[in-house]
Amino acid sequence: MTKVKRDPRNRIRRSFGSRLFDGINIILLVLLAITCIYPFWDTLVVSFSSLKSYLSTSVHLWPSEWSFEGYQFMISNADLWTSYANSIFITVVGTVINLIVTVMAAYVLSKKDLKGHRVLTFLAVFTMMFSGGIIPTYIVVKDLHLMNTLWSMILPTAITTSYLIIMRNFFFDLPHELEESAMLDGCTEVGVLFRIILPISRPSMITIALFYAVDHWNDFFSAILYIMDNSKWPLQLFLRSMLFETEASYSSSASLFLLGQPMKMAAIMMAIIPIMLMFPFFQKYFAKGILMGAVKG
Repeated sequence: MTKVKRDPRNRIRRSFGSRLFDGINIILLVLLAITCIYPFWDTLVVSFSSLKSYLSTSVHLWPSEWSFEGYQFMISNADLWTSYANSIFITVVGTVINLIVTVMAAYVLSKKDLKGHRVLTFLAVFTMMFSGGIIPTYIVVKDLHLMNTLWSMILPTAITTSYLIIMRNFFFDLPHELEESAMLDGCTEVGVLFRIILPISRPSMITIALFYAVDHWNDFFSAILYIMDNSKWPLQLFLRSMLFETEASYSSSASLFLLGQPMKMAAIMMAIIPIMLMFPFFQKYFAKGILMGAVKG
């Protein structure tokens, strides 16, 4: 065990081993940060590079020849904006539905005097370990006549159990006296939820909402299963088709082979930037929101 000495002015004098440990941690964290940042930086640099500049080197730290052809092509591509609109609809409407269902279910499960609330919580947690599978889910979506509609990417994922448990734990840890005081003042259960519980639950709600929004924005597998019409593709499925399939499957206006990798990276940046812009505004809620609902159960 490292001994800690104090100087006459009551300041802690750290040992050589402690300083060496901190130095190694800093080096490892810097290397980890570089491995996380470089792929994003490489994508950004390639998106502003010409095809000749991209092919001239395998390491892209700065564009040797600037080019905006990739962005110009993507901005003029009507399919991109259609998929953008689809993704925005799915993300906004889906997140609103997610929040409504998750908050109401979590509030019910957090009621300590509710008969059978432990059984209901167990059934909810059970779905985290076992699910119906892809084929049964596909059959349900088909029988509900949701195939080839944007609702097929919203309603089947109206609630995520892990987020439900976080919200339920947060509600569970709130002082019961808050509800009792509100009830004595004539508030109903619905009034308690909307006037008392939700205002003080803002950090957790914003955090969960952002997680739901990211899930919807990045979802492409559901679109592969349920969406057949190209005009209803979300942005991620459009990018997947553009990156891995033939030109004819997503555009017939120009030859993408003349633009190559820079055009693809420009499309990826255009898909990343909207969701990235949300994080600085909600970052302060992350740690507080998650810790509030994830420490106790």
